[in-house]
Amino acid sequence: MFEDLSLKIDTALKKVRGQGRLTEKNISDTLREIRRVLLDADVNYKVAKDFIESVSAKALGKEVIASITPGQLITKIIYDELTILLGGSHNEIKLNGSGITTILVVGLQGSGKTTFCGKLAKRLTENGRKVLLAAADVYRPAAVEQLKILGEQIKVPVFSLEERNARKVAAEAISFAKEKNYDTIVIDTAGRLHVDEEMMTEVADIKEIVKPAESLFVVDSMTGQDAVNSAKAFNERVNYDGIVLTKLDGDARGGAALSIRAVVGKPIKFISNGEKLSALEIFFPDRLASRILGKGDIVSLVEKAQESIDEKEAEELEEKLRKNKFDFDDFLKQIKVIKKMGSLSSLLGMIPGLGNQLKNAKIDENAFGKVEAIINSMTKQERKSPKILNGNRRKRIARGSGTSIQDVNRLIKQFGEMQKMMGRFSRNGFGKSLENFKFN
Repeated sequence: MFEDLSLKIDTALKKVRGQGRLTEKNISDTLREIRRVLLDADVNYKVAKDFIESVSAKALGKEVIASITPGQLITKIIYDELTILLGGSHNEIKLNGSGITTILVVGLQGSGKTTFCGKLAKRLTENGRKVLLAAADVYRPAAVEQLKILGEQIKVPVFSLEERNARKVAAEAISFAKEKNYDTIVIDTAGRLHVDEEMMTEVADIKEIVKPAESLFVVDSMTGQDAVNSAKAFNERVNYDGIVLTKLDGDARGGAALSIRAVVGKPIKFISNGEKLSALEIFFPDRLASRILGKGDIVSLVEKAQESIDEKEAEELEEKLRKNKFDFDDFLKQIKVIKKMGSLSSLLGMIPGLGNQLKNAKIDENAFGKVEAIINSMTKQERKSPKILNGNRRKRIARGSGTSIQDVNRLIKQFGEMQKMMGRFSRNGFGKSLENFKFN
C-alpha cells in the first residue's frame, strides 16, 4: 500500500536531509518535488496545493535544535500535516446502546460493498453484537446469493425477499430484526452510478425509511479522482457519515485516500483490503501517515498479532520452545496464525524501515503454500520426529505434496536449523527465527 508514493516522497526528502540547516531555498526545492509527487499520485490539485502551503508555512523560520537534523524536522512537519489531511483522529462507527443499530452501506458498482458488509458483520459479531445482514441489492445478478454465502461463512443470517423492491426489503428487514431481537442490522444496497438519478433517489429513500445510525460510503481507492467526485455526489444526495476505502492493497496510487477526507469533509472509518473476511482495519490517520512516510505501523502489526494469537496456545508454544520440542505441527500452526493476520506484503510493510525496501522486492504471497503442502503430506510420526525422514519417505512426501525432493530436503534442512535456534530462545524465539527462515 502506497509503496510508490512512499518511495518518491522519501527521494524528495533526500534533498534536505544532507543540509546543515533549513533554508527557504531547500524547503522550496523539497516541497516543489513533493507537490509533483502528490499530483502524480492523483491527489486533488487544490488539496495538494493547500498541503504544500501549510507545510511550507510551518517549516520556514523553524529552528533546528541540536538533537535533530533538518531532514527529521521537515519529515515530522509533513507527518503532522498528513495526519491532519487524513482526518486528525480516528472516528468510531456509532452503535446504539439500546434498540437496533442500523448501518446503511452505499457506493458505486464494483466498489466492494457486499464484501465489506460481510467483513463488518464479522467484526461486529466478534464484538458481541447480534447482527443481521439485509440484501437490498436486488439488481445485480447473484448479489443476494453472494451475501448469503458470506453470511454462512461468518454464521450471520441474511434477510432477503423474492421481489425486486429494495425499499421494501429494507423496511421489512427492520421489522424482522425487531421481531427476532437483533441489535444490529447491516443493509447492503445496489451499486449505482452517481449520474443515475433513479438509483440515487432509491438509496435516498431507503435512508429515509430505515433512518440509520450510521451510513457508510464504500469507495474503490484504485479509481483515483473519480472516487473523490463520486464521494461528493453521493454525499450531496445521501449525506453519509463516513467513508470506507477498499483495494488499497492493489496498485492504487493513493490519491483518493489523501484527497477524499479534505474534499468531502467526512471521516474515513475503515480500510477494507482483499477478499478475506478478516481483512478489515479501523482507519487511523496517524498510522496511515506513518506508512506513507515509510515509517511502518508497528501498532497495527501488534494489534493484528493480538487478534490472531490465542493466549493459551502461546503459553503452550513457549513451554515447547523452552523444552526444545518445537515440531512440524507447531510450525504449521504458526503459519496459519501469520496467514490470518493478512498478506505478507502488508505485514512486512508495517515493520518500520521495511516499506521502501520492499518496493521492488518480489513477495511471494503463496510462499507458505508449498510448506503447508509438504507438512500435510507427512504422517503424524514424521511431523513429531523429522529424524526418521529417510529417502523413501521424502519421495512419498514430494509426490503427495506436488513438490520436488529438493523442496522437501530444503524444508527439512531449514527446519532442522530453525530447531537449533529455537533452543536458544524462549518467549520471543519463534518470531526471531521466522525472520531467518526463507523457503525459496
